[in-house]
Amino acid sequence: MGLAHFNSLPFAAAEAAFLECCGSLRWAHRMAAHRPYPDLGALLAASDEAGYDLAPGDIAEALVAEPATCLHHDAPRAAHLALRAAHAAYESRFGHAFVICLDSYAPSQHVDQVLAGIRVRLAHEVDEERAVTAEELRRLARSRIVELVTADPGR
Repeated sequence: MGLAHFNSLPFAAAEAAFLECCGSLRWAHRMAAHRPYPDLGALLAASDEAGYDLAPGDIAEALVAEPATCLHHDAPRAAHLALRAAHAAYESRFGHAFVICLDSYAPSQHVDQVLAGIRVRLAHEVDEERAVTAEELRRLARSRIVELVTADPGR
């Protein structure tokens, strides 16, 4: 949509778009309120700053909005079962959905990275995992913002 167009959106529309990037209403409100952003770098810096300021309740709200990693319906049944079991183990241990930013991986590697990530992070202490989860939410928000303001409107 382009940053200039995004900066000119009505507040409610910008806030709704930001909520698609991170499910915390406080984060989305803050991001929409601080427009206009002069460039993508400033927008991403503001996203990081707002992300670091999230309270535990804001993070919990954002986690509820996160979709679980899923497989294409044609994937082998064993892969579906393994992914479901891994997510269930993670949610049982930490009480929230597993989140991971997969931007640096090819789509064909996503499932392996999710399974490996869950396996590693299940060994974390609760406080350590809380910090990792918050960082993954910030990374996801950044990625989604870039997609939001650089997407081809004709798609």
